[in-house]
Amino acid sequence: MAGIAGDPVTQLRGVGPKLAAKLADAGIRRVEDLLFHLPLRYQDRTRVTPIGATQEGVDVVIEGDVRVADIAFGRRRSLVVRLQDGSGTITLRFFHFSAAQKNNLNPGTRLRCFGQVRRGGSGLEKYHPEYRQVSEGEAPVEEALTPVYPAIGGIGQNQWRNLCAQAVSRLKHSAPQELLPANNRLPYGLGDALVYLHSPPPDAPQEALREGEHPAQLRLAIEELVAHNLTLQGLRAQQQAEGAPVLAGNPALQDRFLAALPFEPTGAQQRVMAEINDDIARPHPMLRLVQGDVGSGKTLVAAAAALQAIASGFQVAIMAPTEILAEQHRNNFANWFAELDIEIAWLSGRIKGKKRETALQAIASGQAALVVGTHALFQADVFFDRLGLVVVDEQHRFGVHQRLSLTEKSGTNVGRPHQLVMTATPIPRTLSMVAYADLDCSVIDELPPGRQPVETVLIDNSRRDQIVERVSNACASGRQAYWVCTLVEESDVLQAQAAEAAAQELAEALPGLRVGMVHGRLKPAEKDTVMAAFKASELDLLVATTVIEVGVDVPNASLMIIENPERLGLAQLHQLRGRVGRGTAASHCVLLYQSPLSFNGKQRLQAMRASSDGFFIAEKDLELRGPGEVLGTRQTGLMEFRIAQLPAHNHLLDEVQTLADEIQANHRGLIEPLIKRWTGSNREFAKV
Repeated sequence: MAGIAGDPVTQLRGVGPKLAAKLADAGIRRVEDLLFHLPLRYQDRTRVTPIGATQEGVDVVIEGDVRVADIAFGRRRSLVVRLQDGSGTITLRFFHFSAAQKNNLNPGTRLRCFGQVRRGGSGLEKYHPEYRQVSEGEAPVEEALTPVYPAIGGIGQNQWRNLCAQAVSRLKHSAPQELLPANNRLPYGLGDALVYLHSPPPDAPQEALREGEHPAQLRLAIEELVAHNLTLQGLRAQQQAEGAPVLAGNPALQDRFLAALPFEPTGAQQRVMAEINDDIARPHPMLRLVQGDVGSGKTLVAAAAALQAIASGFQVAIMAPTEILAEQHRNNFANWFAELDIEIAWLSGRIKGKKRETALQAIASGQAALVVGTHALFQADVFFDRLGLVVVDEQHRFGVHQRLSLTEKSGTNVGRPHQLVMTATPIPRTLSMVAYADLDCSVIDELPPGRQPVETVLIDNSRRDQIVERVSNACASGRQAYWVCTLVEESDVLQAQAAEAAAQELAEALPGLRVGMVHGRLKPAEKDTVMAAFKASELDLLVATTVIEVGVDVPNASLMIIENPERLGLAQLHQLRGRVGRGTAASHCVLLYQSPLSFNGKQRLQAMRASSDGFFIAEKDLELRGPGEVLGTRQTGLMEFRIAQLPAHNHLLDEVQTLADEIQANHRGLIEPLIKRWTGSNREFAKV
């Protein structure tokens, strides 16, 4: 799209500095950007429906004569207009109106209206329909379906329609450049697809358009996914070309470490350890994602890799998203490495003053071989001497730039550190093909022996008293329980208040039990004290917010109650559920929901009840919530597609891979224009 690609929006009629600024805020600076600002849905204004044939819940165009227009005084003052044609009568109702509007709606005035038909007090009604006066015998309605564009930037629909129509009209004089190989079997050219989607004909299959499955939509989705794939491949090649420290390690030391463990690593753990050992012994940066369900033993795998790096004379950074999880890692590593004379530095946002200075000095000098912390690790005043390996836990909780900044702290003449990223939220295969095409993936698909499956039940909050009794019985038999409070608001203050109220209520209802409480507002020392007491069985019941999603292991805890689970995503519910079932006793998770449940909420909770398989849960989460929620893309920048939709377009991924491979092999000149068209200069979105 040689000409149109570079044309600024200011060349269009009606675009002055003010509107141009609004469009820029919405990411639209060029005419080409408008072409890819596609409608969310369409309205059919191509035919007039007789009033007598209108149906509730349907958007239709009607035409008729005003019989009466009057002001009605009820709970709300409204302008009521009765409109009739030869087939029937309907009410138009306006809650916001002017005297001039009423005066212009005289009996006999002919109106053409568009809007949704609803059931009201006077029968079928339209609330605030779009309307205009028409003369007898006036030309019919629209020639194409009317697009409804994403409402962003404070720009109204009429403005969007006008701007996009101008952009489309320019396609007649500036044909789009085709960037996919000529021998592909795609049914639409790029220009034809864009024209069609901005103004579909009256007979367009609206269901296919709604589902994103029209061939014109698929044409664009395939090109965007190909561009995304090529971007990731390019980033991988770029990083692989950089040098990295060779971490050959000391196999005897690793064997000694594993032999000293009180348990035998699973076959899956041993397989993934071997894959990592092989990667980090090469002079190119490892980029490996380790997926493992809750409790599968990812931390041990990371410890073995860390030991190999340290034995090679390099530092290791381990970053976790919360202090609780970071502290657990520190404690685990300290226990495992206790006999190996390895100094561990601890860094979090709450480490201040002299303690922080001491830690920073130990890190910068190389004295601290292992550095564990939260996001504090990538702050500007943190410098490493010889950083050879970066381990990022629960990687989707971190923003891209945060992860990047950590890998760029390797030290002088060290090269790029190897990267090991871990998640307990299994990534569906289809999603990993797109989001993590630049990473090698390992899966720990085996749980340690003796782990009990967790039975999940759904119970309405109206039976809350029964659940409280169940907690009492479980604790009376020597077991421990969690009670998790959830809130929609991302507010530590409100979540803390909810936990405090629940803890007080439960302490009064269960006077014989020792009740503790953990939430995000507690000081680390207070949190540690409570968690340690719970682990030592000095508490029977722990009331907590979702901060325990990642937390210490308590094998004696066999019952978890999650209040309002419908407010959480499946992945988070699965993580929480994984806090129980860590011992040999039968464990249960009660999802205490609030009626009535939405259809989507019901589906999610039923999926939780039906399966404890993290990969099944991940696929279901993707299906119900989309990739943005599953991967935390609002933070990371991943998967921000303009056209493509996952999982709806999963069926395209094999074709996308074939096209991307063909372009890499035979049409390398197309790579840069494709990437520029779809991702522009924003290529760091994919880096880990």
